[in-house]
Amino acid sequence: MLMKKGAEANLYLMPFARVLHRAGEGKVVVKHRISKRYRIPEIDRQLRESRTALESKLFSDAKRAGVPTPIIYEVDRIGMRIVMEFIEGRQVKLVLDKLGQKARRKLCELMGRQVARLHRAGIVHGDLTTSNMILTREGKVYFVDFGLGEYSPSLEARGVDLHLLKRALQSIHFRVTEEAYRAVLSGYQREFGKGAGEVVKRAEEIGRRGRYVPKEERAWH
Repeated sequence: MLMKKGAEANLYLMPFARVLHRAGEGKVVVKHRISKRYRIPEIDRQLRESRTALESKLFSDAKRAGVPTPIIYEVDRIGMRIVMEFIEGRQVKLVLDKLGQKARRKLCELMGRQVARLHRAGIVHGDLTTSNMILTREGKVYFVDFGLGEYSPSLEARGVDLHLLKRALQSIHFRVTEEAYRAVLSGYQREFGKGAGEVVKRAEEIGRRGRYVPKEERAWH
């Protein structure tokens, strides 16, 4: 079943037994990175293969850094697929506005701490939105879709990550943007420690520059 059709990849929800092993139970998510007709075929293949490999590594390293992510079961660099654990839960996008103030603050602080853990590990998510965060019944927040992620310790890259999250809050959760983002920054600064203030200032600076050009557009240009 097609879960999501994206610009770079499609997500499918499929039975574990059909994809991996007939004795398996439950479901898996299959991310298939699609071909682009405008690219030279050889470059297209190399690009999709490298991004498939990179994303699977980012998932694993994020988990080692203390950020919940789906388990990666299989990386198919020929079929350009990643087979991963299906996380039972709801997108934070669908939950955040419905929470009480105290619960919302707690959730946003957790989101901020997890972003800080990524950054401390040298990982930049690249697409931090509440659509790419899954809240489970146990209260864990899983980060998904590292398709635009990268390894970078730069102040600019970290600032862009926070800026993207703030912009997502403004777009989707405009009624609670200010309190939600303050809580995110509170969790981020507490977890990141020394140097967090510089990242926050850079995020503010990026916001004042005007139109932000997404990573994929910058790479194309």
